[in-house]
Amino acid sequence: MARKYFGTDGIRGRANGKITPELALKVGQAAGLVFKRGEHRHRVLIGKDTRLSGYMIEYALVAGFTSIGMDVMLTGPIPTPGMAMLTRSMRCDIGVMISASHNAYEDNGIKLFGPDGYKLSDVVELAIEELLEADLSNRLAGSGQIGRARRIDDAQARYIEFAKRTLPRNMELDGLRIVIDCANGAGYKVAPQALWELGAEVIPMGVEPDGFNINRDLGSTAPHALQQKVREMRADIGIALDGDADRVILVDEKGHVVDGDQLMAVITESWHQDGRLSKPGLVATIMSNLGLERHLEGLGLSLARTTVGDRYVLEHMREHGFNVGGEQSGHIILSDYSTTGDGLIAALQVLAVVQKEGRPVSEVCRRFEPLPQILKNVKTAGGQPLKDAGVSAAIETIRASLGKGGRLVIRPSGTEPVIRVMAEGDDRDLVARVVDDVCAVIAKAA
Repeated sequence: MARKYFGTDGIRGRANGKITPELALKVGQAAGLVFKRGEHRHRVLIGKDTRLSGYMIEYALVAGFTSIGMDVMLTGPIPTPGMAMLTRSMRCDIGVMISASHNAYEDNGIKLFGPDGYKLSDVVELAIEELLEADLSNRLAGSGQIGRARRIDDAQARYIEFAKRTLPRNMELDGLRIVIDCANGAGYKVAPQALWELGAEVIPMGVEPDGFNINRDLGSTAPHALQQKVREMRADIGIALDGDADRVILVDEKGHVVDGDQLMAVITESWHQDGRLSKPGLVATIMSNLGLERHLEGLGLSLARTTVGDRYVLEHMREHGFNVGGEQSGHIILSDYSTTGDGLIAALQVLAVVQKEGRPVSEVCRRFEPLPQILKNVKTAGGQPLKDAGVSAAIETIRASLGKGGRLVIRPSGTEPVIRVMAEGDDRDLVARVVDDVCAVIAKAA
């Protein structure tokens, strides 16, 4: 059954376009009914990032959940991984994060977590979608069973303490000057506070959200301002989160960006040396660089690849027993601590290696030489050019030109109306030519 509402990371779209109060209310009712199990008083935890539309969606969800008899607790702005952790630790029946992650403020989304803190399976999402299309008027709670809603004040403090405890015992960040870019998003309070409490000198950026400026020229998808600030302040490291703080990229003391592939290499190698890997390797996606795969092979470690999306990485990790995984974009999942990507905790694990080795970040975080890799997007306006037989044939011809030492990955985005074209190989000019040729073929058909 094709999914109408859920994408690769919850339900996402233009606020007051696809993501309306009516839809949010129905999501609350549908998700609540799917997770109502037993006769106990059910509880829902709702968090959000800093988008203007968060208020609208938040109260519509409250109406939906309370109308079917579930009590609601509201946390205010908090990172997505914080929501996942609190859903489980506070014994809630369901957790909801209102966020469109790295998208601009005009978009918003609804991410759902089960009582175990994990994102929902395809089966559960389909069950919710069926109810979204149904008439639920005869399944509402009676007048005396309507749920209550209240705000809780300690959610952020709980998450800060949880994150701090992931550092090795007795390790602090004294002596480190850290620039932290919170993208004017969900981590704008908790991330700088956690780093400061751990002893670092903290220089915050992107900590003045106004409802409109989330991810605007800041954060993990726009690190230029952070690169400049790190050089200007002569900082030891820069940390950039995205809008809901579930992904991270770093900037070394020279102002160079460190992506998720290098971060996974640092953490995996360190955990391997300490005997902390549950399996000898990590899980990443088809987008991770071949250089990472070759580096791990040299250490006797494996790289298992999945389709794009941190949920698929996590599914493979759980099924096969890995405890490190992630995406090149900076979604790093460390299942010893989290049930989803956590930008702050991933950054803390890298900082622990920096402190342990006593070397500059530029040395610690350059574990391998990446192969030339180029990624471009082709707008589709909702079309499906990849299903055209002529397009498929042309792409296969172009793919053959890369040879056995290269890779070509073409996939529709799960969050935007674009097709992503990525190629990599040892010859940069050839890689660039392949990407341009494929994009031209797709654009013509689209």
